[in-house]
Order: sequence, then structure tokens, then C-alpha cells
Amino acid sequence: MKTLIKTAREKKGLMLREVAQMLGVDAALVSKFESGTRKPTKAQVHKLSEILDVDANELMVSWLKEKILYEIGDDNDLALQAMIAAEAEIKYKLSSSKLAVPKAIKSLLSEIDKLKKKLDKFRKFDSYRIAQALELEYTFDSNRIEGNTLTLKETDLVVNEGLTISGKSMREHLEAINHKEAIEYVKHLIEKKTSINEREVLAIHNLILRGIDQPNAGVYRKVQVMIKGSSHTPPQPFLVGKQMEDYFHWYNSNKEKFHPIVLAAEMHERLVTIHPFIDGNGRTARLVMNLILLKHGYVIANIKGDSKSRMSYYDALEKAQTQKNKNEFIELIAEVEMNSLTRYLKIIGQ
Repeated sequence: MKTLIKTAREKKGLMLREVAQMLGVDAALVSKFESGTRKPTKAQVHKLSEILDVDANELMVSWLKEKILYEIGDDNDLALQAMIAAEAEIKYKLSSSKLAVPKAIKSLLSEIDKLKKKLDKFRKFDSYRIAQALELEYTFDSNRIEGNTLTLKETDLVVNEGLTISGKSMREHLEAINHKEAIEYVKHLIEKKTSINEREVLAIHNLILRGIDQPNAGVYRKVQVMIKGSSHTPPQPFLVGKQMEDYFHWYNSNKEKFHPIVLAAEMHERLVTIHPFIDGNGRTARLVMNLILLKHGYVIANIKGDSKSRMSYYDALEKAQTQKNKNEFIELIAEVEMNSLTRYLKIIGQ
């Protein structure tokens, strides 16, 4: 920055005292700015950019760089960790800015709300058996997305009849049983009108991995992970706690600002992007998403587990994570919810 200031001043043909006068300081201080023995304030940096006709962003970046290097000193190892942590947090905060929902998505949300309004009139036709059947499909598809090979019928036999399916692993049986219990827990939270918080999300994850990986059930990861088939790299484990704190803060700050479907999609995408757990991130994120939808009177948005649907889902997530474009993912969740509502109305004869 010191070279930048001096070069710009000389290019403008200004004397030290002239710059000092316009800046409202003495010439000796400007000389120290140029030699690097003193650092201007943020306000002085902006004023210097005007006086010297230097790009304000260029000068500010140079000022911040020197300020950071000064604060870091010689402790390079800790400095590098701090820089990584700062970079991740800045990126997360940038992605936390309010969404500008495109017209196409707004139109889709409007159609969805018309369907929901229609459904609200016929809630008396709801039945335990309809809910049970749809929740079974949700368990089947959510596990299928993650590679579980139980068929829909086999999932039914495992979770509702307590049967063991020959040729299927114990893990696959537990995934089905655990997911059903996690849905029951989500419904319990809705009945209690419990807010979404760290304790409840950890409890949902604990149910997902119970008996499968008990030491990591309901516990944030302590190791770095990679997502198979994705170019997105989740944050380092020492950043997870803070990013999850920001996650819940974002929810509490925005839960009244966004349409419930946009809010649900955001909470889903943000959770899998942080990837706070060793395993079970997708199932937990989808349960959190549906907790929000059910809480607002919508029906379960069941993302299908077939190859085509799974790839569309993964591709939309990848774009949100690597290109910071969430519109495709939000639109996908909205379309899934619209299909779910349409089907529900058809089931009850409306």
C-alpha cells in the first residue's frame, strides 16, 4: 500500500503537504503512510482514494492485506489456520445474504400455496393410514438415495412387521427402523411446537445413526471428510461448531422472512454444505427440511431415490455449493413439494 500511495501521489504531481492538507493531517503523517511506518484509518483510505484518483477497492484490499500481515506477525502456522477459518466464515456469511427469488420460483410457490389452501379445506379426510403409507415411502426413498437396497415392500416388512430380510445387511435394516423413528420424533417436535435448535438436530442425527455408528451418533465430526462424487469440500472439522452456530442463527434471523419452502430448502442445503457429521448428513438435512414444511402445514416433500431423481438432486446441490447458485435447488424442492401436494389431494379424492 505504501508504494501505491506514493506512486499515485507522484503521478498526480502532488506534494506531501498538499495531500496532507486535503486529508486534514500533517505532512509528516502522510510521509509515514508512504514509508509504511504508520497505517491510515479506514476512513483515511477512502479519502486517499478520492484525492489520488486510485480505485477505492484496490486501495482497500492493499490496506487490509497489510493490516492482516501486521497482526499476524511471525506466527505463520497459527496465521495460516486463522486465515483458513476467516475465509470459510466470510464465504459462509456471503452465502447468508438474503435471496432474491426469481419470478419463475415465485410463480411456482404461488401455485403450491393454492394447492395447500385447497388441502386445508379437506384436512378432515386425512387418515393415519395415508400418513403411514407416505411416511413409509419417504423412509424408503431417503434411504435409497444413500444406497440402501431394501425395496419398498421390504422396508414395510422391516419397520411395520419387525421381519428380517434375507440377504440384506443389518445396517440396511437399522437404517429403515431408525428413519421411521426419526420421522416420529420430528412429528413429536411439531406437536410440542419446539423450535429448530442444535439439541434437536443432534437428536435427529442420533436416531439416524443409532446402532449403526454409536460413537458418532449425534456428534459433530472431528475429522476432515470428502463427499464422494462431488467437487465441494466441506469445511475443516475445527470450523464445524462455529458454522453450525451460524446455521441456527441464520434460521432464527430468517424464519419469518422467507416462504416456508424457500426456508426449508435453504436449511437443507446449508446443512449438507457444512456436512457436520461423519455420516447421515443427507437424511438429517431432509428431515430438517420436512420438519419445517410440516410445521407450516405442508406435506412431506419426498425426493425420489431412483437414479434420475437422485442425479437431479445431487446436481442441484452441487451447483448451490460450488457456484453459489441456489435457485435450481430451491426450484427442485418446490417442484417436489408441488408433486407431493398434488398426489396427496388425489389420494383423498380432491
